[in-house]
Amino acid sequence: MFDKELAEEDVQGSLAHVTMLGKQGILPADDVEKIKDGLHRVLQRIKRDDIEFSIGDEDIHMNIEKTLIDDVGTVGGKLHTGRSRNDQVATDMHLWLRKRVVEFVDMLHKLQTALVEQAKANTDTIVPGYTHLQRAQPILFAHHLMAYVSMFGRDIERLQDSYKRINVLPLGAGALAGTTFPIDRHFVASQLKFDSVYENSLDAVSDRDFILEFLSHASIIMMHLSRLSEELILWSSTEFRFVELDDAFCTGSSIMPQKKNPDVPELVRGKTGRVYGNLVGLLTVLKSLPLAYNKDMQEDKEGMFDTVKTLQGALQLFAPMIATMKVNKEQMRQAVNQDFSNATDIADFLVGKGLPFRQAHEVIGKTVLYCIEQNKYLLDLTLDEFKQFSSLFDDRIYAVLQPEQVVNARNVYGGTAKPQVEDAI
Repeated sequence: MFDKELAEEDVQGSLAHVTMLGKQGILPADDVEKIKDGLHRVLQRIKRDDIEFSIGDEDIHMNIEKTLIDDVGTVGGKLHTGRSRNDQVATDMHLWLRKRVVEFVDMLHKLQTALVEQAKANTDTIVPGYTHLQRAQPILFAHHLMAYVSMFGRDIERLQDSYKRINVLPLGAGALAGTTFPIDRHFVASQLKFDSVYENSLDAVSDRDFILEFLSHASIIMMHLSRLSEELILWSSTEFRFVELDDAFCTGSSIMPQKKNPDVPELVRGKTGRVYGNLVGLLTVLKSLPLAYNKDMQEDKEGMFDTVKTLQGALQLFAPMIATMKVNKEQMRQAVNQDFSNATDIADFLVGKGLPFRQAHEVIGKTVLYCIEQNKYLLDLTLDEFKQFSSLFDDRIYAVLQPEQVVNARNVYGGTAKPQVEDAI
């Protein structure tokens, strides 16, 4: 019975509801106390995993109500006064999801911390920066890592913003139209620490936007994790050898003992599609549902539970994987020295001498082509060789083309220069 995930939240909501029924004089004080005592005992049994939930009792709400009645007698049947399972289940999901969102914000902070610590250790590590997976310009490895810190920062902001729409109370909407009992919805909201209540009873029981929003945000988080996974997989390959992942996050091959497979990044990359599927699945369920509650909406839970479980697993592994990752600084530096990613700085040098950029761009192309034909890199050329392509070249070109100079020349806000990256850290 998959909705037993909501068991604790169901009791939590019921405690607030019955307290309100007593406050409003809808139930006698003695009945309220008996029900509350019984609910507390049920909650303790849930925490001990001491209740055998049965599909024969239909759902988690009826299972808990039956357990309560078995404990306190027929008075337990009064608990459901003034509410419906429609607003009850919606409340349970709001309670359940808001707790997970807070947990995910904390987990993302831990991942950011691991990335920042690696960045601190690599403010002098230069690596090729890529576009189109082709070497483009040298950057600090710390700068690359801090890009993911920014991505996960946006993920945190989205989750924090979504909390406003999760933390709204649907209880009191009844089946769809409210209730004839003189309930106090705002009191229940304060008991459960909801910031507000749904203004429309139809919307309260029909709304699953808060779940869709979470599934969307989770999909974006998984997309970010998948992008980083792909880079870790590339960087740890024999072709790159930029990083080495700890053995705890890898496995060996069953027949090729020389291999070290980056299992965790690959699994996270693979599970991203699963999370996307849960989002599209619920969007499809809801796309043509009339108001208010429909049985189709029982499909709202399994995808939410699965996404939470998948995202928890990914984030729990990612922070320690980043923290224990070894960075091969020398291999990164060698890669920078053996490419033409500093070529753009020739253009800036020549433009500074008064040559129009388009002409400078043409000079670069001819110079790089010459290097390829001669099996050389730019810093291998003599000044006479440079002057074949423009008389504007002088000895300063060698300083301009040094990787450290190329990196630190980009000293603009958000750039890869060391002062900018240290400020970002």
